[in-house]
Amino acid sequence: MIEARRPQSRFADGLIREEVQDLWEPWMRQADAILQDEALLQLVYEALGQRAPKSKTRGRRGTPAEQVLRLLVLKHVRDWSFEVVVREVRANLVYREFTRVGGDKVPDDKTLGRVARQLGPTVIEQIHQRLVAIAQQKKVVSGRKLRVDTTVCETNIHYPTDSSLMKDGVRVLTRVMKKVTAVTEEVKTQVRDRTRSVKKSVIEIDRAARNKTAKGQQKLKEGYQKLLESTRRVVGQAKQVVQEIVQGNQPTTEKVAGVLQNAKRELESMIPRVQQVMRQTRQRLFQGNTHAEEKIVSVFAPETEIIPKGKASKPTEFGKLVKIQEAENQIITHYEVFDQRPSDSHLLVPSITQHHQQLGCVPKVVAADPGFFSAKNETAAADLGVRQVSVPQVGTKNRQRRQRQKTRWFKKAQKWRAGGEGRISVLKRRHGLNRCLYKGPAGMKRWVGLGVIADTLINIGVHLAASGG
Repeated sequence: MIEARRPQSRFADGLIREEVQDLWEPWMRQADAILQDEALLQLVYEALGQRAPKSKTRGRRGTPAEQVLRLLVLKHVRDWSFEVVVREVRANLVYREFTRVGGDKVPDDKTLGRVARQLGPTVIEQIHQRLVAIAQQKKVVSGRKLRVDTTVCETNIHYPTDSSLMKDGVRVLTRVMKKVTAVTEEVKTQVRDRTRSVKKSVIEIDRAARNKTAKGQQKLKEGYQKLLESTRRVVGQAKQVVQEIVQGNQPTTEKVAGVLQNAKRELESMIPRVQQVMRQTRQRLFQGNTHAEEKIVSVFAPETEIIPKGKASKPTEFGKLVKIQEAENQIITHYEVFDQRPSDSHLLVPSITQHHQQLGCVPKVVAADPGFFSAKNETAAADLGVRQVSVPQVGTKNRQRRQRQKTRWFKKAQKWRAGGEGRISVLKRRHGLNRCLYKGPAGMKRWVGLGVIADTLINIGVHLAASGG
């Protein structure tokens, strides 16, 4: 049974509250008051209630919505894993009080992970919008200024090479087929374990890749031909196993049937990905095409995009493009994770529109980096009512344009815009937005959203604590 709050306090709660009242960080006091908002709790409560038809009225008492929200906030504020956040809350009285666990038992990490998945990307975004509304009510945000920038949140994958991707695919397909043959005799296909020969081929390819001579390149192609042949045979076996599972007529227990269905689903999802890796390898190596259609860089996260950002330390990143837009006092008013990477120049006007819809006013100053520049964007922003658009055009030969970019207001807005780079750095270093540890497109949106919520709460709390609000 899901509840919004704990129905009854324990004797230990009062003792904990009195013991830690002078140990709170300043921002935590303000964040604690904000997290008591009924609208926030209702969003979490309704989301948790969707887990089963009668979750709100039947069954054992689960983790209350208030505790779920606060535990997730603490997790992403500190950038901890579920295991670490459970351990720290158990051992720290301040965290027990902040998360409203008090003298109760802390939910274990697996339970917390399952419950957290109930808060989908839409709910996370609604929670953030509510926080921004609270910040506006408390006059932390007025909406007079807007800065926008993009970054990349990487998926949790290793550096992709065609050989390593085929090795991953062979390993997974072989493991699943062995699991099938271990639980049933319906599958007559003899599963041959080729993982050892595949590993040897990958090692040969790695060694040959270091030799840039014609002889080395020939060895590289020979190694890839052996690897492709081994992978092709494993994929063929996997197809046969799937076909035999579909055609199986012998009665099985419910447990075995579940194993077979899970294996069938996993094989059917993995086989096309491995085949795609084989296609793009052949096109790159034997046809010279490095831009194959539907190219994937991970068989576990096929949604991962290749995003060149031009950084000296990391020219190419593998993940999803994220847009971050801020108003005054470093408050992130909106974020977005894109399914397909758009051009930055297409994001400026929608950001202004979103700002207007959310805060009820058009910003007077809009600042962004040169990637957002276009003449159409400046005209559209002016038409929307923006007075000062500070988006530089690099390498312009227009004298009037160069003079405009040297004006005091333009340079002042660009100095303020540079703070957006710092905000992104904080999100990555403090809240884990450098690499997403949740799975799938929905997991990426949840990870980014929770990191943004954590940062927003801290900045609201810091501003209110400094102003005595």
